[in-house]
Amino acid sequence: MVSSQIIILAIIATSIATFISRFMGALTSEKVSVKSNIFKWFNCVAYSTLAALLGRMIIFPAGVLAESEIIIRLIVFFVCIAIFILSKKNLVLPTIASAILLSFLTNF
Repeated sequence: MVSSQIIILAIIATSIATFISRFMGALTSEKVSVKSNIFKWFNCVAYSTLAALLGRMIIFPAGVLAESEIIIRLIVFFVCIAIFILSKKNLVLPTIASAILLSFLTNF
């Protein structure tokens, strides 16, 4: 198979898998209470997956992020966590600050 065909098949397969899981979630969401243990468990799994991905991006970055030093990535991470907490869990401010701070510290 040509590599472009493999890429197209991979996109189709992942799209179908994503659609099925979202569709099943939409079907069963009415039956799950927000305060139930199963909902809390799924919430914990989602946050732990996000934390693992964030940790991987900081410790083992890929692409352009790999060109910056780990100390710079850690400084940006902790500053953005502080901004997130101080701004009452606003997601926009730390996102903008991370881009500005990372580019500033990487270039100087």
